[in-house]
Amino acid sequence: MGYYPLFLEMKGRPCLVVGGGQVAQRKVEGLLAADASVTVVSPDLTAELDVLKSKRRIEHRQRDYQSNDLKGFDIVVAATDDKATNARVDTDARANRVLVNAVDDPDSCDFILPSVVRRGEVVLAISTGGLSPALARRLREELEAYLSEDFAPLVELLAEVRGDLRTRGVSVEAAVWQQAIDGRLRELLSAGRRAEARSRLLAALGIDKQLLT
Repeated sequence: MGYYPLFLEMKGRPCLVVGGGQVAQRKVEGLLAADASVTVVSPDLTAELDVLKSKRRIEHRQRDYQSNDLKGFDIVVAATDDKATNARVDTDARANRVLVNAVDDPDSCDFILPSVVRRGEVVLAISTGGLSPALARRLREELEAYLSEDFAPLVELLAEVRGDLRTRGVSVEAAVWQQAIDGRLRELLSAGRRAEARSRLLAALGIDKQLLT
């Protein structure tokens, strides 16, 4: 396999999930987390998917998969427990130039879905090329423990200050930014002391805070 890692803009992108069981549910949840527009084709749904349907988070076609279901979709995930159906989805998708992911069948995938860790806008994707999902899950669990909840407000603060500096035409070297992002900065954010964290960041960047008032 020659996988090329990338982050694809999914907001509003039409995606089809074939299947309504637990595996399909996990794929739907991942797509919704990326703000995709999700349609599920399956005679039955898990209780959780049924809740998403009732909240209009997903559309549901309550029947078996049909080849014309692919029309209008950019991405399809084959997530049934029937290998023949998954193979049919794969064949139809390739014929219609729709990107396809077939669960537990890397040879039938245009792309694979990695294990993901999210902390606000911080997203880490872990993949073993489909060879060891267990290892990918283990790495995800270790990274979840490392990425504490303060990473989300940290990204927000860094983006805010970076935007303010760019607006004023001020440039700061990458090495200075990296040194400024230290443990104390994260501690302040974890304690909810955002104003202090901002002042500390500006000082570490060598910026007079009066410049940004």
